[in-house]
Amino acid sequence: MAKHDAKQDGRRDWSDQYWWSGDGVRLHARIYAGPEGAESAPPVLCMPGLARNARDFEMLAPHVAQHRRTIVIEFRGRGESAYAKDPMTYVPLTYVQDVVALLDELGIDRFATIGTSLGGLVSMLMAATLPGRLVGAVLNDVGPELETAGLDRIRDYIGTGGSQPTWMHAARAFAELNGAIYPHYGIHGWLRLTKRTHRLTPEGRIVTDYDKQIAAPLRAPGGEGAFDLWPVYRALGDVPLLILRGELSDILARSAGEKMVAALPQARFVEVPGVGHAPTMDEPEALAAIDAWLSDLPAA
Repeated sequence: MAKHDAKQDGRRDWSDQYWWSGDGVRLHARIYAGPEGAESAPPVLCMPGLARNARDFEMLAPHVAQHRRTIVIEFRGRGESAYAKDPMTYVPLTYVQDVVALLDELGIDRFATIGTSLGGLVSMLMAATLPGRLVGAVLNDVGPELETAGLDRIRDYIGTGGSQPTWMHAARAFAELNGAIYPHYGIHGWLRLTKRTHRLTPEGRIVTDYDKQIAAPLRAPGGEGAFDLWPVYRALGDVPLLILRGELSDILARSAGEKMVAALPQARFVEVPGVGHAPTMDEPEALAAIDAWLSDLPAA
């Protein structure tokens, strides 16, 4: 049974939603109620990237919730979702099953998604496995063709690293690792991003806010998951589709984005200047594109 507790994030009311996966992992999401009458419209599910959590959407979710009920998922092993006993369940198909369990709990039939990287892959898989239920999608710096160099970079750092004594130390270390992704960030930008991606331990140390075992499937033989994602992408069909790409991305090539637009009738491609993988979607260009996408979603 899901548990629902009210909290506030300082910008807009949201509530904590807890539910159980099929294999007994306690999972967490944030729910923003949306405007009056939002219950009749398909909600928007926000799904973060590989090493991210609900705080990735702390700016975007209240913005989207001005228009729609908004549900921000924390995949197993991230944020307030529990860690899995079996690290080999840290794979996209399991995340799909976990999200479907929440949809079933809440009685949600039709929905739209905003997915960053891994969250976008989960969106495509949901389109393929839940035909007719997904009514629109934003794919943030991800698609059916992914660049090997970027995947290798992620595989090299995910699940590594230790702890830092202060938030400033953690921000400087995070900036050193990711400086090429957000080259315009100053220390305040890095502190903001570090607080989205890290947590304070009971011992007073700063660590990344995810189970380091999420890297296990990536490093297993065949863990690169090299299979054809184009059929899964095409399952999005004719729903309103926004493809965001960071101008400096090493994951989604511009040529891949252009092929994605050509493959589906309602796909729109927007490049976010000056950032790599992945745009935070706080950027003005991203927000404007998301607003236009929201206006195209079905009202009921």
